[in-house]
Amino acid sequence: MNCELLATCSALGYLEGDVYHREPDCLESVKDLIRYLRHEDETRDVRQQLGAAQILQNDLLPLLVQHPQDKGLFDAVVRLMVNLTQPALLCFGKVPPDAASRHHFLQVLSYLQAYKEAFASEKVFGVLSEKLYDLLQLDWEQRQEEDTLLIERILLLVRNVLHVPADPAEEQGVDGDASVHDRVLWALHISGMDDLLKFLASAPSEQQWALHVLEIISLMFRDQSPEELAALGQGQAAAEHGEDTRELETLRQRELAEKRARALQRPSRHSRFGGSYVLQGLKAIGDRDVVFHKGLHNLKSYSHDLGKEKRRVPRRRQAPPEAEPPHRSARNVRLFLRCFCQDFLEGCYNRLMLLVKDQLVREKAQEHDETYYLWATAFFMAFNRRRGFRPELVSETVGVRAFHFIEQNLTTYYEMALMDKKEAVTWARRMHLALKAYQELLRTVQEMDRSPEQAVRDSSQVIKSNIFYLMEYRELFLALFRKFDETKQPRSFLRDLVETAHLFLRMLERFCQGRTGLVVQSKRVRRRKKAPAALAPQPPSAGELEELWAGLAPQLQACLQGEVPLPEDVVPFDAASETPVEEQRAEALLRIQGCLRDARVPQALRLLRSARDVWPEGDVFGPPEAGPPEETQLLREILLAPLPRHAPPEAEEPREEEEEDEEEEEETVRVSEKEFNFLDYLKRFACTPVVRALVLLLRGYDRNSPRTNHCAARLLHRLARDLRMEALLFQLSLFALFHRLLSDPAAAAHQELVALAKFILGKFFALAATNKKAFVELLFWKNPAAVREMTEGYGSLQEEGGAGRGRVPPWTPQEEQELQELYWKYKEVEGEDVVAAIMAELRAPGRTRRQVVKQLVRLGLADSARDFPRKRKGTCIVLWTQEQEEELTRLFEEFQSSEDVLGNIMKHLTARRSRARVVEKLLGLGLVSERKELYRKRRRKGHGPGPGAAAAPAVPAQDSSAEDDGDSEEEEEEEGPMEEQWAPEEGAGPGLAHRLHQEGLAGPLRWLGTCLRRAAGDRQEDGVSYPVPLVPLSEENEDAMEDRRFQALLRRLGLRPPASEQESFWRIPATLTPQQLRRAASSIAHPDPPASPLEPPGVPQDPAAAEPPPPGSDSESEEPVAVPSPVPPAGTKRRRELEAEGSPGVGPAPAAPRVPEEEDEEEDEDPQPLGRRKRIRRVEEEEEED
Repeated sequence: MNCELLATCSALGYLEGDVYHREPDCLESVKDLIRYLRHEDETRDVRQQLGAAQILQNDLLPLLVQHPQDKGLFDAVVRLMVNLTQPALLCFGKVPPDAASRHHFLQVLSYLQAYKEAFASEKVFGVLSEKLYDLLQLDWEQRQEEDTLLIERILLLVRNVLHVPADPAEEQGVDGDASVHDRVLWALHISGMDDLLKFLASAPSEQQWALHVLEIISLMFRDQSPEELAALGQGQAAAEHGEDTRELETLRQRELAEKRARALQRPSRHSRFGGSYVLQGLKAIGDRDVVFHKGLHNLKSYSHDLGKEKRRVPRRRQAPPEAEPPHRSARNVRLFLRCFCQDFLEGCYNRLMLLVKDQLVREKAQEHDETYYLWATAFFMAFNRRRGFRPELVSETVGVRAFHFIEQNLTTYYEMALMDKKEAVTWARRMHLALKAYQELLRTVQEMDRSPEQAVRDSSQVIKSNIFYLMEYRELFLALFRKFDETKQPRSFLRDLVETAHLFLRMLERFCQGRTGLVVQSKRVRRRKKAPAALAPQPPSAGELEELWAGLAPQLQACLQGEVPLPEDVVPFDAASETPVEEQRAEALLRIQGCLRDARVPQALRLLRSARDVWPEGDVFGPPEAGPPEETQLLREILLAPLPRHAPPEAEEPREEEEEDEEEEEETVRVSEKEFNFLDYLKRFACTPVVRALVLLLRGYDRNSPRTNHCAARLLHRLARDLRMEALLFQLSLFALFHRLLSDPAAAAHQELVALAKFILGKFFALAATNKKAFVELLFWKNPAAVREMTEGYGSLQEEGGAGRGRVPPWTPQEEQELQELYWKYKEVEGEDVVAAIMAELRAPGRTRRQVVKQLVRLGLADSARDFPRKRKGTCIVLWTQEQEEELTRLFEEFQSSEDVLGNIMKHLTARRSRARVVEKLLGLGLVSERKELYRKRRRKGHGPGPGAAAAPAVPAQDSSAEDDGDSEEEEEEEGPMEEQWAPEEGAGPGLAHRLHQEGLAGPLRWLGTCLRRAAGDRQEDGVSYPVPLVPLSEENEDAMEDRRFQALLRRLGLRPPASEQESFWRIPATLTPQQLRRAASSIAHPDPPASPLEPPGVPQDPAAAEPPPPGSDSESEEPVAVPSPVPPAGTKRRRELEAEGSPGVGPAPAAPRVPEEEDEEEDEDPQPLGRRKRIRRVEEEEEED
């Protein structure tokens, strides 16, 4: 031991018999030890030396017990013991990976286990209980700050002692023996500490200790099972004895069966020469059959793997450790804990859980404290369910809000397990806690259905209506099955997942029975062709620039003479920017040129003079003494100069598929409503991940509980029998499991699995009689399409045009030869589209341009799809001649008073122009002052122009003539940039984030900020930067990532879109520093983000009532509803129709004044089709004018 530490410990005092004599400077020595612990190194050397000297057992505990009246000394000793008993994980942060650090970690852990054994004393807990009781007797006016700190330290000390894990090497007793943890619990009970904990949980004046109390209670019941505690004292001792007897009998039967099998295999007489045999059909290393040199009774145990060393499984592929099984404590300890659970449920549970959840929602708790809430929900609700179910005792955690809170945490843990690979096992453990709480909620709702009280049954129906309606709860189990990873999640998680999924399916099936027209949320995939990329505007010609300069000259002279004031807020240089100074000077030139081309002469002149002051060298912006003539000439040169401009970010490295814009389709997910069908939902489980997980669980059927085996077998039975997909289970690993089960001597204990195995095997051999390829199919996991082909014949899907419709037919050698010949034929032809010419002469019909281009690349005839660019229309700027302008003016004057001004002009215009070009020219000629003057006038059906006709809102004119149909592509391409008027200017990231907050994207913005901060922390901690993908796992985040406004914000923040066909997600580039990431995260933060818009869980009884709150809100309806459906969005009839069409990123429209029915009917008679964006714009303008 260190000399200073040894001297300090010697100055504490000494123990003589049972009396501890303290030294005069004992208090100062305790404070010195606290100071030493504060400055210990990363190996925790001071803590190890104090543990080796047993300071806590020999000095601190006697001081605490024999001198409790010295308040200063008592406070200091408690502070020191709280520090010494701190959990090892908190001391080291995590379990050290290297051997040296792990040795120190295990050493500290061994000292903590010795401390826990020393605390198993009634005297120690008696002193602590008395001191805590005296402090709690003080009113809040009399309680000082030191008293509050001492209360917290006593609670932390109890928490630390209970947190110490058991030593498996020391505690190897059978169930029923008193372990160290049991002795600590018994001392805590004898001292009355448990009553003080119940008082702290129920007293209104002690709300601040809610989380401390819940954490202590969770550690008290760490080794207990709620079912066993609830069954204790109800005459279940005989039942426990009977269960143990049945287990022993099963083991005995298996052992006797193995003995009989060995006796039958043993020959009747000993033979010195057992013989050699040839195993026909089983090949050896060469081409010959295997020669077997042992007796025939050993033939079944033969394997090619005999004598080989087992392959070592890498650590990253090893299964995570299972949680310790529940320990059956001594009977007196279990009786005390059962009484504690009863009292806690009756007087404390609802109040404590309400306080804890409030602190969690308001983020007043520490990180990951919600795990204690999840544990308490699962444990005490299970105890209440098995101990005379009383729903009023757990009413706080039964409801849609509880389901929503647990589902949110479960989804968060699920996302973090996928993103944080280093801590995936820890996130999986938290996810397991949330899953068990979710399972217990379902079981409680199921128990409420059996209640004799009608009100309880009605409440259960309301909860199930909301849960089964919302899509998030139905999709949860599918997502967990698909992402199950046996190297990150233990088998116990898979067991609870299968049991919970079985329970959910059974409840949903019973809920659907006897109900017709059940409406639920659904997810619909809508496919549409991608819009062509926005084309970069062509630079104006020299003639146009000369005309523009002639118009700007008078305004420039007025600015030079001082008649027009110049703005003062123009800054050409940003000192805080990371852009180099030379690049900023080039950008200043571009900004001046942009101001001139936008006719903003004062800004251009002020920017020129400011740039001259910043960059005087080189006279790039003119000499310092430049006068008005020199500035005029310089501005003219900048306007006419062909300055290089940066390419827009959207044009960066287009992928090969984007070249084929006409053929490529994009998928958008839209949430709508539909009538629910249980079998259609069950078909979602007919997939490889679900079957593989069930087979993995059943591999340990002999170790599983009968309940687990029943749930797994029932799920497989649903897939095979209810869906008639027996072939889905034709898999070699499952058949090997069936072989082991049928040859098991104790198979009689698993009758359900045996029946399932015989049923599946019978179906397989019946199919194998007609389909000889069935034996080869055993090697592969199958999907429903493969199952159908196995049973109905290969190629049946293509013939019927079913699931194989989307498959690309393979190229035959003859088609490839023809494709090569046509390519070499048209390759050298100038001015002709090679792919179009090839497609015109291909014999095989149905080939698309994209398929032809891909096959050319695959054959090596082209490097990529960029070698075959598509000719785009409408990209050139066609100037208006004087005759065309006169014709346009004449047509406008002729049809100015008609109902459809623009439509009539387009019909009679000689030169073919797009609608956007005509509107721009009319505005440029000054014939109209705004676009609304060109909209079609609305008519009233069956009425003349009344007093309200003049104020009737206008609608955009539409042209149904055949002449304009040919310009549809040109129109879309030219109006594409007009549709992106929402795009912010450079540096407008916070403004765009604020608008997204107002539009209901607060949840995705919080998720984006969390990802940025987490990436910043990882880069700062690891010192290595690499691209991090943004994986949106919730539907709300997926919709946001497809929203163009949200994507614009991502580009403003410097994030990178998918760069190639191998990438599917946006990425945080490796070039961004942690400081930049934190700045970006803070720039999108919102002081008061609105709640995420979710679909309502039910329908209010009053049709005029407000929209019901989302699941998890405090204003949840408790009235029973048979078929929940959301309130339809308010607004006009046509706006509701547009909302029904759906579009990602477009939420429900705000309420607007309703248009009379006559106008709606007249509008419906309009035969001209409208583009969706134009129709939305049209409705918005009509509602503004209304």
